[in-house]
Amino acid sequence: MTVTGPCNAPDVVDVVALGESMVTFLPSRAGRLADVPSFERTIGGAESNVACALAAVGHATRWISRVGDDGFGDHLIEAIGAYGVDVSSVRRDSGRPTGVYFRTAGDRATDAHEVAYYRTGSAASVMSVGTVDLEAARAGRVLHLSGITAALSGDCLDLLWELTEPRPGRSLVSFDVNFRPGLWADADGPWVLLDLAQRADLVFVGADEARAAWGLDGARAVADALPEPDVVVVKQGGGGAVAFGNGTDGDAFHAPAPHVDVVAAVGAGDAFAAGFLSATLRGLPVRDRLRHGHLMAAAVLAAPGDLAAPPARDHADRLAALDDTAWGTLRLGPGWTQAEQAPEEVRTP
Repeated sequence: MTVTGPCNAPDVVDVVALGESMVTFLPSRAGRLADVPSFERTIGGAESNVACALAAVGHATRWISRVGDDGFGDHLIEAIGAYGVDVSSVRRDSGRPTGVYFRTAGDRATDAHEVAYYRTGSAASVMSVGTVDLEAARAGRVLHLSGITAALSGDCLDLLWELTEPRPGRSLVSFDVNFRPGLWADADGPWVLLDLAQRADLVFVGADEARAAWGLDGARAVADALPEPDVVVVKQGGGGAVAFGNGTDGDAFHAPAPHVDVVAAVGAGDAFAAGFLSATLRGLPVRDRLRHGHLMAAAVLAAPGDLAAPPARDHADRLAALDDTAWGTLRLGPGWTQAEQAPEEVRTP
């Protein structure tokens, strides 16, 4: 899969990411939301997480969304812009608020957590073909979207149909399925996501969410259900990830994940997508694309929030180039991205 994208569009960037971001409140200590006395404010949003992570490793990125004309909207624009992301196409809405959510210290991927979303009627929920700068959205080598946007409203879904419509000179469309059952009042939601994935060039999907959404067991079953995209990446958590399609000699290519001392799992999927996209933009082979995805995910897994400082590019390149035996012994813990050490100095079991 080669990334080209619109060469003559104004202000072309490497990646445009479109979707809702929210102000996130992280608990000061473990416990029920009812018992947590205070929270630390940060930011969270699948697509903006990808844009921030890519900007942090040197790519030109743009985030497109809508936020309220309020202090939380100010915070999102300023915080995301501080990563070096172009936020000039984010629009303000004086009649609708910026979305926020609170979560406990548990793992969101398990039952040991609570999440309280306040996003109904948010400014981002009225993103539509008429309220988004489509020219700016299409002015990227890659356009990154997720299934979360499709669930926010009918207008948001229509926007994704428009942006994934096959057309001459279309950017490479990257789609992270991000199935969130709680966002879909419509029982057809999973099949809407399948239809959108079939229109993309590159698809990211977790094996667990493919099972929950479509009843598909195993990476091969997922790939067979998605023959249209050039590349399908099935994430298997601690088991690694499998890529199907271009660069895999027509078969699957599996890359195991390094061992990570996990602090929190939130945002790891977005970081994986950013690492894979970064390596794709650089024309690296599929093994290295998967490994860079794992390394970016490991940076977030070893930190408490949705975003974390990624490894410097040369550091990540050295780790991605390890032979299979050395890669299999990697053990990455909190602060590993700041060590900047040679591969053999990374902590091992």
